[in-house]
Amino acid sequence: MVQKGFTIWFTGLSGAGKTTLARLVENELKNRGHRVEVLDGDIIRTNLSKGLGFSKEDRDTNIRRIGFVCHLLSRNCVVAIAAAISPYREIRDEVRAQIGSFIEVYVKCPIDVLAERDVKGLYKKALAGEIKNFTGIDDPYEEPSNPEVVVHSDVETPEESAARIVARLEELEFVAAESAALAQP
Repeated sequence: MVQKGFTIWFTGLSGAGKTTLARLVENELKNRGHRVEVLDGDIIRTNLSKGLGFSKEDRDTNIRRIGFVCHLLSRNCVVAIAAAISPYREIRDEVRAQIGSFIEVYVKCPIDVLAERDVKGLYKKALAGEIKNFTGIDDPYEEPSNPEVVVHSDVETPEESAARIVARLEELEFVAAESAALAQP
């Protein structure tokens, strides 16, 4: 069976669990024989988008770059998994249109829970006005209009959320159901 390439795009506020879920889904898909690459927003900013700031223009450029790499991977039969805040709906929709085979996963979590989890204290500093242009505090985060999957990382375990994401991938026929995958010679 030839693998179909596609992109899973994790969006949500800082600390919501995007990278954790991306890695769990990556492991499950690799266990099923898929070629998978994860593009983590923090790592991309250090390498591919070094020098960009946090203005709307720079954020858009960063997301377009991640989208471009996902497009290249997807068209070459790789499952590309992006885990980036990607705060602006218009740019996410632009990337969706460019890639085509695109599954948006909204990792939803309330600000108060994110602030509790935040080991770096960024939310506390942003709420106190010490950090400017912090997404979800004084810079907007536009929730997806119609994501394929919404997970609630404040009430679901990462494993439960990852299982729901993989189940949705099966429903949408991006990956074979596990029982069907096991039946393949």
